[in-house]
Amino acid sequence: MFSLNDSLRYWLFSEPTDMRKSFHTLSGLVTDRMNGDPLNGDVYIFMNKARNRIKLLHWEPGGIVIYSKLLEAGTFGSPSGCHKDEVAGTIEWRDLVLLVEGIIERPDSRRQRLESLKKMRR
Repeated sequence: MFSLNDSLRYWLFSEPTDMRKSFHTLSGLVTDRMNGDPLNGDVYIFMNKARNRIKLLHWEPGGIVIYSKLLEAGTFGSPSGCHKDEVAGTIEWRDLVLLVEGIIERPDSRRQRLESLKKMRR
C-alpha cells in the first residue's frame, strides 16, 4: 500500500487526459499511446487540460492502483526536462514530489495554490 518511492520509473503523459478515465482506459493509454506496459511496475502520470487534477497509475502486487489528486486552487506546474513534442517523458521521483506539492525550482517560490495554506498558518 502506498509503495511509491525513488526506485521506480515515472512516465508523464504529455497530453491532457479526461479524468473520468479509470483503470482500463488509462491502461489503454499506456499501451496504445505511450508504448508501455501498465503491469511492469512503472508509474504512469496523467493530468487534465486545466492542470488541476492528476492521476498516477501503478501496478503493485495484488493489482493496479490509481492515486488521484484534485487541487482546491491553482494548477500543477510542468516538471523540468519534459518536452511537449514527446507523447511521454520520464521524470524523477524528486520532480514528481515537487510537481504534486506545488514547489517550483526557483528558491522561495511556490504555486499560487499554496498561498492559502500560508495564510491559514498565521
